Amino acid sequence: MAGSHKLHPLTVALAGVSLVPFSAFAQDEDNGNATVLPSINISTRANPLKPESESIKFTAPLLDTPRSVTIIPQATIEERGARSLMDVLRTTPGITFGSGEGGTPVGDRPFIRGYEASTDIFIDGMRNLGRISNEAFNLEQVEIIKGPGSAYTGRGSTGGSINMVSKAPKGNNFINANASAGTENDWRLAVDSNWRIADIAAIRVNAMKYKGDVAGRDAVDFNRWGIAPSLILGLNGPTRAIFSYYGIRGKDLPDLGIPFDTINNTGRPIKVDRDNYYGSSTRDWRKNNVDMGTITLEHDINEDFIVRNRTRYSNSLNVYIMTRPTINTATGLVNRDLRSRNSVNTALINQTDLRGKFNLFGIENTFVTGLEFSWEDIKTGTISADVIPQTNLFNPTPNDPYTGNTTYGPRNNLVNRTKTQAFYIFDTAKLHKQIELNLGLRYDDFKISNSTLKNHDTFLNYQVGVVYKPLPYGSIYVSHGTSSNPSGETQGQAGGADGSGAGTLTPTNAELKPEKNRTYEIGTKWDLLNNDLLLTAALFRTEKVNGRSQDPLTGAVVLEGDTRTDGIELGVVGNITNTWQVTAGYTWLNPKVINYWNGNNSFKGNRMKYIGKHSLSLWSTYKITPSINIGGGAYYMSNRFANDANTLTLPSYWRLDAVAGYTINRNWDIRVNLNNLTDENIFEASHVGLFANVAPGRSAFVTVNYTY
Repeated sequence: MAGSHKLHPLTVALAGVSLVPFSAFAQDEDNGNATVLPSINISTRANPLKPESESIKFTAPLLDTPRSVTIIPQATIEERGARSLMDVLRTTPGITFGSGEGGTPVGDRPFIRGYEASTDIFIDGMRNLGRISNEAFNLEQVEIIKGPGSAYTGRGSTGGSINMVSKAPKGNNFINANASAGTENDWRLAVDSNWRIADIAAIRVNAMKYKGDVAGRDAVDFNRWGIAPSLILGLNGPTRAIFSYYGIRGKDLPDLGIPFDTINNTGRPIKVDRDNYYGSSTRDWRKNNVDMGTITLEHDINEDFIVRNRTRYSNSLNVYIMTRPTINTATGLVNRDLRSRNSVNTALINQTDLRGKFNLFGIENTFVTGLEFSWEDIKTGTISADVIPQTNLFNPTPNDPYTGNTTYGPRNNLVNRTKTQAFYIFDTAKLHKQIELNLGLRYDDFKISNSTLKNHDTFLNYQVGVVYKPLPYGSIYVSHGTSSNPSGETQGQAGGADGSGAGTLTPTNAELKPEKNRTYEIGTKWDLLNNDLLLTAALFRTEKVNGRSQDPLTGAVVLEGDTRTDGIELGVVGNITNTWQVTAGYTWLNPKVINYWNGNNSFKGNRMKYIGKHSLSLWSTYKITPSINIGGGAYYMSNRFANDANTLTLPSYWRLDAVAGYTINRNWDIRVNLNNLTDENIFEASHVGLFANVAPGRSAFVTVNYTY
């Protein structure tokens, strides 16, 4: 492990760029910013709650994009006091969570519309393969694109994808710094600074240090820091070069929560104090290291055409020793089984995009076409540690000294090596002043191998949508899209009826063709109150039509499994008045197993695991005076099953939050966040139904912000 925490030298040398959207520098020179190039997808809205997507592949504004897209902007992230991607997603309707363990890595594991999206997490439009716990300090916004979307993202994206948009250099000088302290020995320091250098360059630096305990959990703590510098050259010219580096170092005490009740067989987590921690604070630990560098080159061919090339190298480390708690029914004590991982993920990705406008037979077209090449490796090593004794169910002893030995093997076991070549094209054609046709197509050549097996697949995916605009501020749309899940694409994660894929390449799946997914959606979007309030509604069906299943007679893995999710989504975001803001949403899902076998067990007709039927989110703030604002949120999640058999349940819950802020002057303000006001005991995730992850309990923290 020596040297594993240092910044990777190749990454530092690259000093590359997070995706800098073409609209990021198209700003008003009267405000000290540089107008660099016209944006095809620029928003005319001034409301920070309603930003446009920064994805280059969207060829129309969100109002006229025929699919469901949820965007959580920086203003909302900060106001809610979210410190991580998990914090952001916890309050987003339609998203639930699964847990990692050992073979399935610990880290962010969201499910969108019933299907796993842990390998469908992107940073600035590029896949972020390594399973980690993502931080929020460098986020401009989080974009959730719903439904099968391999045309946009390539492999995967069964229920949708998540794109984290990074903060990018701007043309004006500013400093935003904040310090916060909370109830659980919680403190956090962060700075976001930007300097314009003459007329040709700007540099931005984001940095964070965060340390504390987890509310409502004994012994569990975290210690993280990160830095993200970025530089743009060519602010006022037709050619720009952008460089950035993103680094994270984290050391946490991992926590798998509370075991399910196998004494009384209630099918739920056992009723014990929420504080009970069954791991070992003297043996268990987890380290997440990330180094990521990107270089982006952009050139304005003319006022209608822009070409961009972006290259990224990333290296992420996920190493941990942790305890899996299960009840020993013979003794009534808790087994503290060892679970570990020692993996490193490396990736090199290159994307080239051409974007522009043209008229054909009097029809205005906005298009993007591009190529993508990627190389991804996952290597693992062994970790061995001595067993620790069982502990008392009601009075565990996590601080007992660990006197055993821990040994680490070299990370030289190639789990999977993936090579992808892809071509894609998107176009929005304005057939009539009230009718638009939205098309997308992507072809992937996908190769995956390990030391003994290999698989080579090609797949073509598409999306098509028609938008009708009865009024300039409203749209009604229908859309259809597809996606593919090739064998091994989830890179070592578990498979199953939840749609998480085939995991590691094995002799039983290496010869299988990709799973196919499709979605049908009808929806509407309306920008009301002078474009200050956006209302959305969608009705959809997502299907996996040839999922991997097990033949009950031969035991062979076959493409005869099917799952389906029907759903409704409702949303509202924006300003009701100049002083009253609201963000709210409701999702109803009916995730159903049509056909799936595991061994001799058939789960036909069951609900897909980890998915709640109902989820609700409401966040609202009100400015009492120009200096004082208050607000709060309510979140509901219905019960979820923790296994395919639907015999183990994660209970439903409500969570209530509150916020109050005071602006001292133009430079200083203070904010108080109160989360989980009722100290609700929330079980938010599981893995194969042996234990239930516990969400944070009641907490409070005060943040002082300085802006210059």
